[in-house]
Amino acid sequence: MADGRTPSSAGEDGSTPPGPDPVGPVPAVRPFLVTAGRVAPSANGRTMPVETQVVATAEGIAGLDRLSFEQHDIVAACRRPQSIAEIAARLRLHLNVVRILSEDLRAAGQLTVHVPDSGVTHDASVLRRVIDGLRAIPDSRGVLRDTD
Repeated sequence: MADGRTPSSAGEDGSTPPGPDPVGPVPAVRPFLVTAGRVAPSANGRTMPVETQVVATAEGIAGLDRLSFEQHDIVAACRRPQSIAEIAARLRLHLNVVRILSEDLRAAGQLTVHVPDSGVTHDASVLRRVIDGLRAIPDSRGVLRDTD
């Protein structure tokens, strides 16, 4: 979880099983503290699209114990490919926090990032999954957004 605790339903390797996560409190740490005040994931200011797929590298899995809580949770969640939006929803982190930390982890060799071809993002099923992932992100009060 984003607060550094391992959920009771986690496997021996610390990974969480697929499916909905239990509803719980949203982390109390402000996003700018997690990102050290940065608002752009890279020096060029370009942000990763929400559908960007992220997967942990062998080095990332091996180095989990040396990462901060949020970085640890991102790498652990990415044992299987996950989109930026899915990671944010699952870990209950702000989307830009996940973008910034994922870029840091990519630069450190702990994540591999795959930006989908722009033509593929027009596939309705991909867009539906992204929308569902974004709706699963609670607002600042910890309340989930309404669905259709």
